[in-house]
Amino acid sequence: MKKIWEFFENMDELVYVSDIENYDLIYMNKKSRDTYGFHSLEEMSGKKCYEVLQNCSTPCSICNNHELKEGFFKEWSYYNPILDKYMILKDTVVEENGRKYRIELAVDPGKQEQRGNMLRSYQNLEAMINEGLRVALLKKTPSQTLEVLLEHLGKALGGERVYIFEKNKEGGDDNTYEWVANGVSPEKENLQNVPSEVCANWYQNFSIGKHIVIKNIEDIREKDPLQYENLKRQDIHSLVVVPLYDDGEAIGFYGVDNPPKKSLEYASNMLQIMAHFIISSLRRRNLIRTLQDMSYCDQLTKIGNRHAMNDYIENMEQNQCLGIVYCDVTGLKQTNDREGHEAGDRLIINSCESMKQIFDGYGLFRIGGDELLAICTQMEESVFAEKIEQLKKDLIERGVHMAVGAVWEKDSLAGMDKLISEAEKRMYKDKSEYYKACGRDRRRT
Repeated sequence: MKKIWEFFENMDELVYVSDIENYDLIYMNKKSRDTYGFHSLEEMSGKKCYEVLQNCSTPCSICNNHELKEGFFKEWSYYNPILDKYMILKDTVVEENGRKYRIELAVDPGKQEQRGNMLRSYQNLEAMINEGLRVALLKKTPSQTLEVLLEHLGKALGGERVYIFEKNKEGGDDNTYEWVANGVSPEKENLQNVPSEVCANWYQNFSIGKHIVIKNIEDIREKDPLQYENLKRQDIHSLVVVPLYDDGEAIGFYGVDNPPKKSLEYASNMLQIMAHFIISSLRRRNLIRTLQDMSYCDQLTKIGNRHAMNDYIENMEQNQCLGIVYCDVTGLKQTNDREGHEAGDRLIINSCESMKQIFDGYGLFRIGGDELLAICTQMEESVFAEKIEQLKKDLIERGVHMAVGAVWEKDSLAGMDKLISEAEKRMYKDKSEYYKACGRDRRRT
């Protein structure tokens, strides 16, 4: 959670975080520490929020903790006698590891005429953000939630484009989500695996808890030429980018391009606040992907399992020619008994690699302990027959053997169950002939 608080470190507003249960002060940003006379976070450690902020010995009578809900901001005005100022307060609650934390942002509106304008601006902006959160939480999937959040942020901030980038396994950055205003060209497809050196300066800032505000792209022409060229190509003249942290590490960032100058401050504040919900949605998405992978992917061979096969068949187009290849890894039990299950696993993997080699791009599934299946849609009969011969040759070269049953049908409407059953029969026939040729009874071997 430490990095979440650090999003607020350099904001112009007063920000503090407290534990809802015991009122312990968890964090105060630099503005707040300076205002209340603390030189470091250590100096405020162990103090209660009501002691520091209101000079009270007991919890404040005006405390609204019971009214706060995660994902929503409660806004109100209050005269703080310690500061001798009217403040616009924005309160919310976040939960992490079973603990709830109150976050309060206090805005000093300054002169009376500025107070009215700023209050209306924040009210309108936060109303749109709250509505975006409400609609987003109704969506069925985390990805849909993220898309809705980006859309509402883009419209609320008046930006041309709002996006999320995530670090990939190669160290580059992938644009994974994007919203664009009407008339603005999408860039998502052009921004996959962006070289790490392009955003290197940004990640250096992220590593010390800073975010990026570029008021004029020309300001970075000399000091960050790679990023300058990247942004210039996209016709970006200003932006706000906020890091996304997971377990203290920057795993990416999200931001808004070309917001109106008057919205730069709002954009910075709102993006930092919303980053918590963005990362929560990404975590939920990743969890669902992992669960789906476990449900539909065979963990040993990394091809589809029987559930994946059923889903694949259900979503197949009709009225197309297809071939079914039903294979059985021969000698698996003997290998397990003689050499151990690790050797048996290697035999299965090696056999599967042969299937991948020949039928790459088609439906591949492990439907039993030693049974593999390929579904080849839109493949002509002559090509299918050639693939079968290639498979048998590749198996010989790998030093493994599979019984193979293959069937091709001009029209898939003949019924998948019937075709798979026929391919299975032919596989057993091939298996029987193999054992006869070896002079062995497979039931006794």
